[in-house]
Amino acid sequence: MEILWLGPSNDTVKQSMKDVYGDTVTFHTEKIDRMSKVIEDKDFIISFGYRHLITPDVIELFSHRIINIHISYLPWNRGADPNFWSIAEDTRKGVTIHYIDSGLDTGDILVQEEVHFEEEDTLKTSYFKLNKTAIDLLFKHWLEIRNGKMTAYPQDKNSGSLHYKKDLEEYKHILEKEGWETPLRKIKGIARKSS
Repeated sequence: MEILWLGPSNDTVKQSMKDVYGDTVTFHTEKIDRMSKVIEDKDFIISFGYRHLITPDVIELFSHRIINIHISYLPWNRGADPNFWSIAEDTRKGVTIHYIDSGLDTGDILVQEEVHFEEEDTLKTSYFKLNKTAIDLLFKHWLEIRNGKMTAYPQDKNSGSLHYKKDLEEYKHILEKEGWETPLRKIKGIARKSS
C-alpha cells in the first residue's frame, strides 16, 4: 500500500511500515489539496504533526482512508499544543487515532490510549512519551485500520476542549526560562486555576 504521511519524516516509521507491513511511506510537510501531485497513486493518508488543515475535497477523496494521530485524549485538547493543555487544564492525557473530518480533531475515534506521567517529567519528556505511545498504538492496530476492520465511534462534540496557537500566549511567560525543560508540576492545573 502507498501511504502519504503528512508531518515530519521518521526513518524508523518508514522502515517499519516497509519491513513489517509491506507499505511504502512518503513523507510530506507542505500544504496539499486535491490537485497536489503528492496524493496521486496514494492509497491512504496518515497525518501526525502536520501543520496545515486538510481541505474537504481531499478528505472526501480519501473517505475512511485518512486518519490523524493526535497527542491528546480526545475530545479533550483538540487543536494546538495538546500536551501543554492536558497538563495546564489537568485533563486526561493520552493519544488518539481518529478519522479526519471537516472539523478540527473532531473525527470518529478508532483507538485511544491514556498516558501517565511521572513527577519528574517535563514538557519535553512527556511529549516524547506521547509520541512513542502514538507510534506504538498505530503499529499495534495498523492492519485493522488500513483494512477498514476497526469500528470507529463518534466523539462527544459537546464536551472536551479546543485550543488555538494564540491561546498559549497567556502562559508563555511561564515557559520563557526553561522552555521544553519546564517541569510538568510547574504548569499542572494553571489554566484551570486561572479560569
